[in-house]
Amino acid sequence: METGEVLVIDLFAGPGGLGEGVLSVTHENGNLPFKIGVSVEKEPSAHKTLTTRAFYRKIQGINNGLASYHAYLNGELTREQLFELYPQQAEEAQQETLFSPHALGDDNEEIHQRIRDLVQEHGDDRPRIVIGGPPCQAYSLAGRSRNAGIEGYTAEKDHRNFLYKEYLKVLSIAQPDVFIMENVRGILSAKVDGEVMFPRILKDLRAPGRITKIATPRYKVFSLVVDTENVNNPSYDDPTDFLIKAENYGVPQARHRVILLGVRADVEGVPGTLARGEGQTTVEQVLSDLPKLRSGFSKRKDEVKEWERTVSNNGTQVKKLLRKQFKKAQDLDLKPFKKLNRSETQPVTHPEKMPIHLIQWYRNNAPTSVLNHETRGHMESDLLRYAFSAAYTKLSGGTSPKARDFPDALAPKHENWKTGAHADRFRTQAANKCSTTVTSHISKDGHYFIHYDPKQCRSLTVREAARLQTFPDNYKFEGNRTQQYVQVGNAVPPYLAQQIGKVVLELLS
Repeated sequence: METGEVLVIDLFAGPGGLGEGVLSVTHENGNLPFKIGVSVEKEPSAHKTLTTRAFYRKIQGINNGLASYHAYLNGELTREQLFELYPQQAEEAQQETLFSPHALGDDNEEIHQRIRDLVQEHGDDRPRIVIGGPPCQAYSLAGRSRNAGIEGYTAEKDHRNFLYKEYLKVLSIAQPDVFIMENVRGILSAKVDGEVMFPRILKDLRAPGRITKIATPRYKVFSLVVDTENVNNPSYDDPTDFLIKAENYGVPQARHRVILLGVRADVEGVPGTLARGEGQTTVEQVLSDLPKLRSGFSKRKDEVKEWERTVSNNGTQVKKLLRKQFKKAQDLDLKPFKKLNRSETQPVTHPEKMPIHLIQWYRNNAPTSVLNHETRGHMESDLLRYAFSAAYTKLSGGTSPKARDFPDALAPKHENWKTGAHADRFRTQAANKCSTTVTSHISKDGHYFIHYDPKQCRSLTVREAARLQTFPDNYKFEGNRTQQYVQVGNAVPPYLAQQIGKVVLELLS
């Protein structure tokens, strides 16, 4: 098959992580073959981020386009002023994201018609792919736990369990050469009316027309990490064969997600599997070059001198508390940095600890300022717990303390603190390891995402979370800070998506 331009239909797009990675794949001739025709997203702030990114892609090659975009990132232009400078590209970007938030299931008539038009314009002689994953709240373990506490909740009445059928409808309309479907690990064990859903979902994806009642080709569904002996009718011994552990592929985060690669039955060839990286990328490698920041006070007047005094006193107390467990506790330097800001935009110039391949990834068309790098405020009592947790993690060689490791004096007023139900309520992201999974919960508080440096005594910023998710440094997240955290937590790591895109391109070529 001649590759040519590959049409991308992006569903449940979020802020665009999966699309960003796929679109960054370069053909051996130097071209970028993947082109997004439409991105569908219903959440307004994520939709705004998607549109900004679509606009960036359309102007970066135009004279002064990149400079204008950087002027927006630096606050020298408003978003409206930026769009007015390039009206044609602004119109194209907005068309790409359907001009406003849209939801599959609610806005199908408009979404499906746009997809039909794109397929017709693109032509049958050039390949097309569908990417994206239905929202995961109904499948995730945390979501199922929350649902269990809702009086009268039944899984069979929760439409989110069946959003994958909206995906099937698009497969029947677009009939792509390839699809990439991503979801949480919980989809492997989720049940509806006593039935494990995953085998049914696989069966439906292999024959979408069986559900949509539209004549649709069959699909072979492959794992991206485990080879199959039967390439004509791929099957796998274990559902977890579809599970991708992102930390094995250069992502500085232990993010385990189910990713299915569907290939239309008439497409020749067999997709390859992802090549594992050498060793794991650590939190410190991808965060250490970012400007140091201080946290703030959430329940009292926020003054830098008061913060320095509090953190200094906390450091003295933490050393005393840790002496019994660690002989080197007394040698820790816990004196707070002086005159730190809560936000910083100064440019990053020397990411010395970062692996070379990620420097190029993060810093391509790098902005002259750091984006989305602002701390949240914390209760004074939590600042002491953060300092203890970060110092403990450092002294232990990378193990964050559990509830049992905290002295009683630092125990929060939670009935289940010692029961084990929330044993890691305060979790430091160790400098010498990859991070734990960045989730949308980071928007609620920072307790699970404490920075490894006890002298900064804070949780991660949006930009730091975005680094762990491998978003490029010039990726602007729109909306307020809470919305930005949610977007980052829900995204597919773009660097992982790029590697998947390379597998797809090799197959189509």
